[in-house]
This record gives sequence, C-alpha cells and structure tokens, in this order.
Amino acid sequence: MTVPWHLVGLAFLICLAVSAPGFRRVYYFVSLCYAGAIAAQSLAFGLVFHDTVGGWTLLQLALLLVYGVRLGGFLAIRERNSVYAKELAGAERRTADVKLWQKVAIWLGVSLLYTLLFLPALLTLSLQAAGVWPASTPLGVMVMFAGLVIEGVADWQKYRYKQANPSHYCDVGLYRMVRCPNYFGEMLFWFGVWLSGLSAYATVAAWLPATLGMLYIEVLMIAAAAGLERKQDERYGAQPDYQDYVRTVPILFPATAIYSLRKLRLAFR
Repeated sequence: MTVPWHLVGLAFLICLAVSAPGFRRVYYFVSLCYAGAIAAQSLAFGLVFHDTVGGWTLLQLALLLVYGVRLGGFLAIRERNSVYAKELAGAERRTADVKLWQKVAIWLGVSLLYTLLFLPALLTLSLQAAGVWPASTPLGVMVMFAGLVIEGVADWQKYRYKQANPSHYCDVGLYRMVRCPNYFGEMLFWFGVWLSGLSAYATVAAWLPATLGMLYIEVLMIAAAAGLERKQDERYGAQPDYQDYVRTVPILFPATAIYSLRKLRLAFR
C-alpha cells in the first residue's frame, strides 16, 4: 500500500500542537509532550478510522493510548514529588540558556520523531481500512504489551523505592534482574510497534521512516542508560555494595553479560 501522506501530515500537525508546551519548559519536549503526542495521535486516528478499526489494530491503538496516558500521568506525579525536585531543578538550569531558534529546532525534531514512532500504527490502520488484514500486528501487539508492563512496573517500583530511600540506588523488583528495566521496557514497546506494522511496509517510503523512528528511539534508550550509569557511578561508586550490584546485574538487557555501557561516547543527559 502507498503511504497516506495526508494522514502523516495530520499526525505531524498534532505532534506540533501537543509539543508546544516545550517552549515554556524545554525538558517538556521530551517528557510530557512525548507522552501527550502519542496519546493524542491514538485518539485522533481512532476517530479517523472509527468505521474500520477493530481486532488487533484496535488493541494496538489502545496500547499506544495507554502508553501515552500512563507515561504522562507518571511524569506529572513525579514532577510534584520533592524527591525529584533536585533533578528537575538541574534540568531547568541546563536548559535556561536555550535560544528560541534552538527551541524551534527541538520542537520540529521531536514532533517528527513522535510522528515516525506512530507511523507503523497509522499504516496498519490504513491497511485494514483498505480491506487487508495486517498479519504482523498480533505478534507486534503482544510485544508491545510486554514492554508496556515492564516499563510501567519498573517506573512504579523505582518511584516507590526512591520515596523511601532517596539516597540509595534502586535494586529491588525488576531492578534485581536488570539495572534499567524501564528503558528496556520502552525499547521492547517501540520494537513491538514497529513489528506490528511489518505487513504494511510494502514500499521503501513506508519501511524507511518507520524503521528510522524505531532505531532512533532504541539508540536513544541505550544512550540514556549509558548516561544514567555515569551519574550513578558518580553518586554511588564508592559504595562496595553498588560495585557488587553493577558487576552482577546487566545494565539494560536481561540475561546477558553486558554489565556496562561506560565505553559508549553517546549519552543522553
């Protein structure tokens, strides 16, 4: 099938509108605006395709909506928590000198990314509307669900733990198996979204942007894990129990021998 460029344009406009609060606080571009853009696209295209959406594509759309609402709610709650006040204050300081043209560039860039991340769902919705069953969607939706559960549980476990132990690294629950389970869950979720649209990638024009969006978020999560590792090394590196923890628990991928990403030059801060 051909890419419905008019709908891609609509998706981009939705992301631009929802991401506009980032001009007020720059870190919103990659936090609340991120969550809002995914949720808004899910709602908008649920309405656009209300006559044809159903079955696995409906589940796909519902999971994307849940993803956006859950993440947005979690970030909003965390922002009001005193435990994270120092972290947010640091984000404010780091972005205080960002110029208007830089904000515009970030706004356009993140809006494009959020459009590309949602593109596989838009393509499967269009494919089903054309009367073709997207065979790849069931497996992709199952992967999405697994990623959503892992990320949600990991976020909640860390939030609760840091409330009680603000000066200690989180090493309970999923964090006993991998040091960044929330990032792993997000990577799994977006891989599932990409996988769910596989049946709709009939042309390079469909396959390439969808794949670029997925690869970008995967690399971004690896970079985020590398950045977090460096911060935790600075904060907890002198503690013997922390050294034991990082030597025995994989940093990002469960059941692997990858215990560190320190050698990566790329780090998201």
